[in-house]
Amino acid sequence: MDTGQLQLDFPLSRRGDVLPAECAALRKGAPVARVRTLTGDHAWLVSSHGLARQVLEDDRFGLKETASPDAPRQYALTIPPEVVNNMGNINSAGLRGAVMRSLNPRSDDGLRGWLRTRADELIEGLLAEGPPVDLRAAFADPFSAALHCKVIGVPFRDWRRLMSGLDIAFMTSARPFDGAGLNWYKDLDYMVERLNVPEAERAGLLGRLAALREDEESAHLTDEMLATVAVSLFGAGAVSTSAFLLLAVVALVQRPELIEYLRDHPERMGPAVDELLRWNLSIGDGLPRLALEDVKLGDVLVRKGELVLVLVEGANFDPDVFEDPDRLDLERTPNPHLSFGGGRHFCPASALGRLHAETALTALVTRLPRMRLAVPEEQLVWRTGFIKRLPERLPVLW
Repeated sequence: MDTGQLQLDFPLSRRGDVLPAECAALRKGAPVARVRTLTGDHAWLVSSHGLARQVLEDDRFGLKETASPDAPRQYALTIPPEVVNNMGNINSAGLRGAVMRSLNPRSDDGLRGWLRTRADELIEGLLAEGPPVDLRAAFADPFSAALHCKVIGVPFRDWRRLMSGLDIAFMTSARPFDGAGLNWYKDLDYMVERLNVPEAERAGLLGRLAALREDEESAHLTDEMLATVAVSLFGAGAVSTSAFLLLAVVALVQRPELIEYLRDHPERMGPAVDELLRWNLSIGDGLPRLALEDVKLGDVLVRKGELVLVLVEGANFDPDVFEDPDRLDLERTPNPHLSFGGGRHFCPASALGRLHAETALTALVTRLPRMRLAVPEEQLVWRTGFIKRLPERLPVLW
C-alpha cells in the first residue's frame, strides 16, 4: 500500500463481534494510512501496536486540540462550540483532585459490595421476568447508570433520563444538528440543579464540586463549568462501561466453556477482564489526536495540524505483541492492550471500569451460568452513527 494515498473511508465496520477485515492488511501494508472521515476531512489511521503507543504517549500529539474550531474532525461536534471554547478554563488543582478522588474506587470502601448488591437486584429482576430478556435494557444500562449515579452524586431514579441523552450526545454525524445543543443544555441544567441542592443532600463528585466554590483557587469556576465536568464524566463513563459489558457478554456466550471457567475460577476474573478489554471492539471510531508539530511516524511525516486516529482494534490484535491474537485467552499475560488509551490521557477511570466489569461479569456467570443468545448471531442489530460499537438489543436466555 502507498500510505500517502487515500485508502478508505473511516470508520470501519460497526459490528462488534467481528474484527474488521482491514485491520491485518493495514498493519502489514500501511500501519500509518490516509483515510477520509465522516466529515470529509483527511486523517492518518495508525494500526500497529508500536506506532499506536507512540502516538498515545508522545506529547506532540494533543487531545484537547482536536476540538479546536479549525481542526480536522472525525465527526461533527455534539457539544456546543461555546462549551468547547470554555473547557480550557475548567482547570484547577482542586478540581483535578475532586475528579480523581471520585473516580478512585478505593475512596469508597464499600463500593464493591454496593455494586454486587445492585447487580444481584437487577438479576433478580431478570429471573422474575423470565427469558428471553434484553440484557442491555434490563442489566447493562441500569448497572452502568447505577455506578455513575453514585460516583457523580445524583439519584438513581433519574438514570433513564440521563442515559437517554447519551444516544444523542455520542452520535457521530457528518454535520452539526440542532438537537445536539438542546440535549447538552438539558443535561447541563439538570447537573446545575443537583449542584445546588441543600448541603445535606450532596454526595459524590457533585458534593466535592459544590465545596470547591469556597476554594480561592477555584473561584473562577462557575456552576455551569462545574456541571460540565459532571455531565462529561457521567456520559463518557456510562456509555463506555455499558458498551464494554455488552460486548464482553457477546464474546462469552459464544464460548460457553469460558463462562464455566470463570464460574469455577472467580479469582481469575481480573486477568479475564483485561483480556476481554483487549478483545473488545467497542471503540468504534479510533482515539483522536492532533499533531502539534511535524512528527515522523513510521515512514510517514505527519504535519502539524493533521489529525491522527489510533485504531485500537488494530493495536490490540497485533501479532508482534500478542501471541495468537485471534484467540480469546483469559489467562493471557502480559497483556499490554490499549483499550484505556495511554500516556497523559490514559483513562483516569480505568480502575473504576475494571471494578464495574469484574462485579457485573462475576454476578452474571455465577447466577446465569447457562446464559446464551436468544437469537441467531446474525440477527443482532449493530448501532450505526455512534461513537461506540454496540448492539441495539442483546436478547439472552439462560
